[in-house]
Amino acid sequence: MYSNSMNNKLIVLLIAVLSLTSCDDLFEPAIENNRDLEDAYGEATYAEGLLLNGYLRIPTLNWSFNDVATDDAVSNDIDNNYRRAATGQWASNFNPFTQWQSSRSAIQYLNIFLSEADNVEWSTDENINELYNRRLKGEAYGLRGLHMYYLLQAHGGFADGELLGVPIILEPEDPQSEFNVPRATFANCMEQLLNDLEKADEMLALDFEDIDDPSLLPSGITNTNDFNRVFGERGRQRLSGRIVKVIKAQAALLAASPAYSEASGNTWLQAANFAGEVLALNGGLAGLAPNGHTWYTNTAQIADLGGGVNPPEILWRGDVANSNNLEQDHFPPTLNGNGRLNPTQNLVDAFPAANGYPISNAASSYNPDDPYANRDPRLQTYVLVNGATAGVNSSTIVTAVDGTTNDAINREATSTRTGYYLKKLLRQDVNLSTTTTTEQLHYKPRIRYTELYLIYAEAANEAWGPTSSGSYGFSAYDVIAAIRERAGITQPDAYLESIRNDKSAMRELIRNERRLELCFEGFRFWDLRRWGLDLNEPARGMAIENSDPEVITVEQRNYQDYMQYGPVPYNELLKFEALKQNRGW
Repeated sequence: MYSNSMNNKLIVLLIAVLSLTSCDDLFEPAIENNRDLEDAYGEATYAEGLLLNGYLRIPTLNWSFNDVATDDAVSNDIDNNYRRAATGQWASNFNPFTQWQSSRSAIQYLNIFLSEADNVEWSTDENINELYNRRLKGEAYGLRGLHMYYLLQAHGGFADGELLGVPIILEPEDPQSEFNVPRATFANCMEQLLNDLEKADEMLALDFEDIDDPSLLPSGITNTNDFNRVFGERGRQRLSGRIVKVIKAQAALLAASPAYSEASGNTWLQAANFAGEVLALNGGLAGLAPNGHTWYTNTAQIADLGGGVNPPEILWRGDVANSNNLEQDHFPPTLNGNGRLNPTQNLVDAFPAANGYPISNAASSYNPDDPYANRDPRLQTYVLVNGATAGVNSSTIVTAVDGTTNDAINREATSTRTGYYLKKLLRQDVNLSTTTTTEQLHYKPRIRYTELYLIYAEAANEAWGPTSSGSYGFSAYDVIAAIRERAGITQPDAYLESIRNDKSAMRELIRNERRLELCFEGFRFWDLRRWGLDLNEPARGMAIENSDPEVITVEQRNYQDYMQYGPVPYNELLKFEALKQNRGW
């Protein structure tokens, strides 16, 4: 999450706090624990550890690969929880998508922190003490809003005809608290979320960077030295004002989507404005990173990310570290990997032809007998297809039924089930040979600018239409044109031009571009549900034998209509009668 120095600080702080406070001891310390919250008043490290619990419970710390629960991917691991959910086992007492315990625990820690922060001596210098208190409380409000977003995404839904969110808890709970609290409406939860984010935005600097120009100081701060000490570059990768603004856009996009717009109180216009504000700060269309869609292979940029700096594509990220875990999980067997995530034919078919036309359109000149020829370059950048090369030695990977290695479809437990292996996110310069195993630098983005451009495109198209720009100088059409040109679509983009004034067709294209650009990054499952689209599209693959490609059904999905909205955990309903379950569960 941070630079190495900040990551080490985080670990030290958490060891300090968690040695004092566990989830079970949150209300009442264990017998052998003789410390309490009053000890935090004079020990800033202890107090800040409460805040850091809000960071540690962010679900995007690691890759989820919940794409396995969608039409984009399957897994060859029979015990994969997303595979189990997609094939009929999803229930209120088996929910791999839940955020109930984690995010509500984070909010409890943040509430404790907010209730006590004013009592903590952050510094013996009065001005610095006040600034640290302002900053850390700003982070806490921002994190509380972020966790409310994750709760609404995972658990918001209709009960008794009303769109509900989660209980709104703004004060620390103790053994005397009333825990039997009903769920607030989704609209009230959104109102609280945005209120928290507004407070955070007011308290935080736009970015954690040193400044020397007093005119750049935020309201209420008059000294650049003091600002740099508290809000300077040492805080990089902590929650900043810019990140808070993006969370507003993410939450507003969710609430304005078809699954929630009926009763959320939020609009596409709101989402477009939230996203547009940040993109204007990023230089508008000029801020779209030329190689942003291959951020994970930009080796020179990755090697230069010391001190918490970001490349142009990344707004918020995790730490940079050497590893080969992703490659071990997802390389094909001949490269000594386990081939766990297998992209589907469904996703492969979503990539257009090189000229930008969908392959279902006659103008694409798509040839089903040569399915990977003349396609959008992103296809073979993100998906390892039959006959393509991979790995440090550019080995040819044959997934055909009559292939001679374990890379062949369904050959063994670690072979692909679809005829495809994952390529996106993986460093091809990792070597998993038993004699020369190597690692390479990786990091996990929390927020990519491409996501924000796509948020803007989706919301702007709905709010203003394909070619209107609001007050930002660029439209949904302009964003998609830039993204597709960056991807390598043949220019001029005749298909895009053909739909430039068709809001419905532009909507479908924007959704498809979001699917392609953000594939395998944990978006598809939530997108299908907020759009109200079919979760039961069978996962398909490609079986090639004697050079003859045949589309096959790999896995039937078994979702019910009510599963557009996730459940409240069953054990919570048993404990608290005031909680209502979402319909169907």
